[in-house]
Amino acid sequence: MHKVMRYAGQGLFFALVAAFVGYFSSKPTYRQMSDGMAQIKLSFAHGAARKIDCRRLSSKEIALLPAKDRRPNTCARERIPLHVRLTVDGEILYEEELPPSGLSSDGAARTYQKFVVPAGAHVIVAQLRDSKRAVGFDYETTHRTTLSPLQNLAIDFKADTGGFLFR
Repeated sequence: MHKVMRYAGQGLFFALVAAFVGYFSSKPTYRQMSDGMAQIKLSFAHGAARKIDCRRLSSKEIALLPAKDRRPNTCARERIPLHVRLTVDGEILYEEELPPSGLSSDGAARTYQKFVVPAGAHVIVAQLRDSKRAVGFDYETTHRTTLSPLQNLAIDFKADTGGFLFR
């Protein structure tokens, strides 16, 4: 009789635990953003121009280098920061100077930003400067889109494909 009661108690306990887990796996409903809103994500990694331009070595300079280090150019490692701006419907949502990564400031600058905007038609302008110019942008893309409620729009940057990609 004790074994039957023990197994019945264990069965009841496990049934209660399973019901608890089952209920909270679907309730309460969680939403990352409210109804009628959409999300824009700006995420990329890109290396800007070098702070000091590469210099061509002369024949004498190349000859003075050890055999394993001989190369036609010498380049400093450090890069300049990127300047990024994201504008939605004429309003600047994000503008930042992104420093290069790495111990020697020679890596790509990175960003990952999320913006919640009302669903509907929008004009998005993404701009990036990766050169030494003081004003203006090297890459600029204008994208007209209609975002549905709860939609995610990802913005990436690939210089070799012409600039910003909207997905």
